[in-house]
Amino acid sequence: MATARLRLMVAGGGVAGVTCAEQLAGQFPEYEIILITASPLIKAVMNFKQISKTLEEFDVEERPTHMLKEHYPNIDVIHSAVQQLDAELHTIYTESGKEYIYDKLCICTGGRPKMIVKDNPYVLGIRDTDSAKKFQSRLAKAKRVIIVGNGGIALELVYEIEGCEVIWAIKDKAIGNNFFDAGASEFLIPQLKADKPEVTTPCKRTKYTTEERQKDNVAESEALGSALGPDWHEGMKLKGIQQISHRIHVEYECEIANIWLREEFVSLQKVALAFPDHAAEERKTGIVEESWPVYVQLTNGKIYGSDFIVSATGVIPNVEPFVTNNPFDVAEDGGLKVDEQMHTSVPDVFAAGDVCTVAWEPRALWHQMRLWTQARQMGYYAAKCIAADVSGESIELDFCFESFAHVTKFFNYKVVLLGKYNAQGLGTDHELLLRCTRGLEYLKLVMQNGRMKGAVLIGESNLEETFENLILNQMDLSAYGENLLDPHIDIEDYFD
Repeated sequence: MATARLRLMVAGGGVAGVTCAEQLAGQFPEYEIILITASPLIKAVMNFKQISKTLEEFDVEERPTHMLKEHYPNIDVIHSAVQQLDAELHTIYTESGKEYIYDKLCICTGGRPKMIVKDNPYVLGIRDTDSAKKFQSRLAKAKRVIIVGNGGIALELVYEIEGCEVIWAIKDKAIGNNFFDAGASEFLIPQLKADKPEVTTPCKRTKYTTEERQKDNVAESEALGSALGPDWHEGMKLKGIQQISHRIHVEYECEIANIWLREEFVSLQKVALAFPDHAAEERKTGIVEESWPVYVQLTNGKIYGSDFIVSATGVIPNVEPFVTNNPFDVAEDGGLKVDEQMHTSVPDVFAAGDVCTVAWEPRALWHQMRLWTQARQMGYYAAKCIAADVSGESIELDFCFESFAHVTKFFNYKVVLLGKYNAQGLGTDHELLLRCTRGLEYLKLVMQNGRMKGAVLIGESNLEETFENLILNQMDLSAYGENLLDPHIDIEDYFD
């Protein structure tokens, strides 16, 4: 008797969705794999490199969807946003008016920018290729921009922007609070004032535009493309109209209290501050702070004018088309709850990437963050879970969930984060070992009861694999003490 031909469906054309679809297509070449995406471009993982047991590096390349079909003939790509899910009928309804029946569904629709205010023409969120190009176009005519937020996008922007004054408003006491402690932040701050090094290597990734969206039945305002790649700014000229390099002022421990357009601001007869570096000079010369299209009042009472504002305060999981009239368990952060097999609370529906929130008890040294590495890992693992479910087999939690590991680049430094790198959840019963060489490296080890629980490595230390092993095997290191970071001891060979 012939086996019934299953239809496996993935919603979302970002890293998690495309990785899941590719793995399913490779594992089940006889099955039909449907990938539904609102964007004409999908995010493909390229140049994947497994650095160590849990650390990985890769590029994210935007590709037209037909290129996916060329590599995986059993994948059918549907160009449309999802309008509704009827989980009981196992049916997806798209905004283009079509309906598709599935046997197993994996939701990988990512997240959308958490905007500080809606429907303001001077407030931009950066999420996909179109919004990045819109930002680039606005920046090219700008003298000043206000950036609100302290996550990865904000960190990249404040360093990459040239030829424009930047007011950076963050709610924390230090920059990059999600990634660094105050010490690491202090190490990085000088880079904001230094001239950027000349980029000699061109961006290797092929660039595509989304002009063909106009041919689709998807309104730009209604459908977000999948999130930008980790090196999204490479090859983009992020430069304003001023003849300056970096000019950045950080306002700490504050948020946005009010936003006024120029006419309203004038009618309120309020006074805006000059850019802090210029304030003393302008008092001497009597120059009045110029007029701006939009003004921001911070919760610390300060008011600044700007050409526009960038809202970079994180993402909200894209769950709306799915949760309506379906019994999904939704986490406090808005994500779809998933168990250890990436299964949601709804039968035959899985989820992966930014759209989901892990509901299992995580391993002691792992935690969820909405990052590129975890999006790829979850998409890959979700495909394995779906395959096991189809085959009626059980599957163990993937090794990538044993310990947190992430490698990226901030302010032109290589940054490696391992385990409980900021002592998350360890309470006060821990100690820190530090090594810092100004302008070169910042290394921090988190120790508890003589065992390494986490590490932050900024710069080219080449110690990530050694420290990852020490974190994973939880060896008692009490006898070594501060020698673990002694630059005169080759710790890499010592624990080889």
